[in-house]
Amino acid sequence: MAKKQTLHAEPRIRTGSGVLKQMRREGWLPCVVYGKGAENQNLKINAKAFRELLAHSTSESFIVNLEVADGKPSLAQLKSVQHDPLSGDPLHIDFLAVDLKSEITASIPVHLSGDAPGIKAGGVLEQGHHTLDITCSAANLPDSLEFDISAMEVGDSLHVGDVKFPEGVTPNYEADVVIAHIGSPRVEEGAADDEAAAPAAEEAAAPAEA
Repeated sequence: MAKKQTLHAEPRIRTGSGVLKQMRREGWLPCVVYGKGAENQNLKINAKAFRELLAHSTSESFIVNLEVADGKPSLAQLKSVQHDPLSGDPLHIDFLAVDLKSEITASIPVHLSGDAPGIKAGGVLEQGHHTLDITCSAANLPDSLEFDISAMEVGDSLHVGDVKFPEGVTPNYEADVVIAHIGSPRVEEGAADDEAAAPAAEEAAAPAEA
């Protein structure tokens, strides 16, 4: 289960582009929390704290404890981040209010572990999915998904149906979707040309029949 970080938030009453720009200049990030049948909450959080949290997270599908001033902490899943197209800095955040029993969907990074014999033999590892969309309860949300490739030979593929997911986690894919594949060893371009030219050279060097 992913460790839940805490973000402190404050209510924001005024809206409008001018107000939001001033808020960002003061080091705040505007955000909204929606869901669970309650009215949307317009909040603001510390921009630096959020950037640090984002930098140390394995994905943008994490859950946080939102501590709102004069209120009880509440769980919220990060749903989307609007970024500045030039600087890449976060501009606005959408959170989904959840509880530990809430069923959520998330995109989780995939890590492949183990020394595959196929790679040692010169095969090329091709990872079809670097993230996988999953469904689980908020309590079971993993940081990442790790799959073992230590038994894979050249030509083998690892499918969604071949691997075991953490308890309570369901992949949103068919069983035959390929996560990883070990392809045939690549032949260097120069070597390939030499191999193609060798038969022709041998034929040219052979003595002509009388």
